[in-house]
Amino acid sequence: MTGYSTGEAGSHVADVLALFREQGEVSRNAVMEQTGLSRSTVNQRLATLVELGLIAPTTGGESTGGRPSSMFAMNLVGTVFLTADIGASGFVAAACDLRGTPLRHESGVVDVWEGPDAVLTLVLAAFERLQQGDAVAGIGVGVPGPVEFAAGRVRNPPIMTGWDDFDIAGYFAEPYEGVQVVIENDANARALAESRHHGSDNLISLKLGTGIGSGLVFNGATIRGAVGAAGDIGHTRAVTGTVDADPLPCRCGNAGCVEAYASGWALVRDLSADDPSIKHVADVTARVLRGDMRATQAVRQAGRVLGEAVADLVNILNPRTIVISGQLGDCGEVLMSGLRERVYLRTHPLATRHLTIHTSDLGELAGVIGLALTTADQVFSRERFDREASADTPRAAAAAS
Repeated sequence: MTGYSTGEAGSHVADVLALFREQGEVSRNAVMEQTGLSRSTVNQRLATLVELGLIAPTTGGESTGGRPSSMFAMNLVGTVFLTADIGASGFVAAACDLRGTPLRHESGVVDVWEGPDAVLTLVLAAFERLQQGDAVAGIGVGVPGPVEFAAGRVRNPPIMTGWDDFDIAGYFAEPYEGVQVVIENDANARALAESRHHGSDNLISLKLGTGIGSGLVFNGATIRGAVGAAGDIGHTRAVTGTVDADPLPCRCGNAGCVEAYASGWALVRDLSADDPSIKHVADVTARVLRGDMRATQAVRQAGRVLGEAVADLVNILNPRTIVISGQLGDCGEVLMSGLRERVYLRTHPLATRHLTIHTSDLGELAGVIGLALTTADQVFSRERFDREASADTPRAAAAAS
């Protein structure tokens, strides 16, 4: 393929494609200005991306000396990323375009404790409905447990019986042969979506549902740690503001964890003692929204406990943005007031000078958007283009599908 025979060329292709992933439509001149590449090199890289079906020429563009500059745009038709954000009790699946925008989505009920086969069967069925004849560039699956990203395996999850070291990517190998499958922690995926959405390179994302998940993006990169366990504040020691002779047991097997006091399952446990009709996190949220005093007090206190844990992260990492999502996030200021109270009380003033703390405006789609972006980062990475280039057989996943 023209202009695509060395590792350096492969990197250039990835760098040029990155502009289209970020901006959507870019002129030939703008590519030259933003990459510093020569016109001939840019022409070669654009030709490669057109041949791969990743971009297409469009009309319009600025004029230079009376000559219109050619415009190109990301090809958003006919090829999708299939993504599934799996939680403890439900999932959202989506078909997203190559820039990560959901085109179609659906949600379903699952029980992650039933094991991977039962859950992934439902996800696969959703993918089949959502694909609608489009080519598949990649698949992204988010799970509520620690993921060793490079291996694509869940490692020692505290609540996911049967998932440890399960080959999730292999599950999709037969129906989607040759398609890259990316496995990511659900909170990490949300963090990346929020970071790109808000243009914030230093961000903490908290997913508050049945459990507590936290994802970290700093300097624009997802922070996973050595084996995918970074940022798991749900199983750090809770500061409750009271003296607990016997710390509450956590479902991870320890006692005194933040989750044991501030998670959705902990709130259901406490509130259902007096009201057995409270069975799910959604029941807690519904009572808060209609002004139930006991539920409101419980959620506000959960926010304070969570805020103590978040304050430690703020002091250590100094984020610019903290975003709250998940079912408990729907409690709005009832939760947020307690959380903010403890964060601002317990952190250094300099660390909170420009800090913003707010709920997500991406809603339930934050996870599937983040998974599409994470998968695109892998499918369209410099390393992958370089491997294809060195073999002189470039095959972007979108073109191969």
